[in-house]
Amino acid sequence: QVQVVESGGDLVQAGGSLRLSCTASGLTLAKYPVGWFRQAPGKEREGVSCVDLSMTTTYYTASVKGRFTISRDNSNNTVYLQMNSLKPEDTAMYYCAVDILCLSTRVVETTTKYWGQGTQVTVSS
Repeated sequence: QVQVVESGGDLVQAGGSLRLSCTASGLTLAKYPVGWFRQAPGKEREGVSCVDLSMTTTYYTASVKGRFTISRDNSNNTVYLQMNSLKPEDTAMYYCAVDILCLSTRVVETTTKYWGQGTQVTVSS
């Protein structure tokens, strides 16, 4: 049985940092493109970042470019999202999605097979 689990969400002050982790049991993340999505209350889910298999292609939505960094640790079957200089508008539930389509211009979730339950990020002003 495949399970995707996110962790690392927390309450932080504006300007702070968090590192989100996405791990999986029952599948090897290194074999799939992986993306991070977020959804704030009353808003649609948006693609935040993604990484392809070899890490040659990554994507960041415009509002997080220069502040967020996605990376893989294949030895630990984990994908990270390092978030720096956090802003109140980053407040959302963050989800990891496995087997997305990662393009340099966007992340597409229609091929996604596996989603985690999410981890809450709250940034206070």
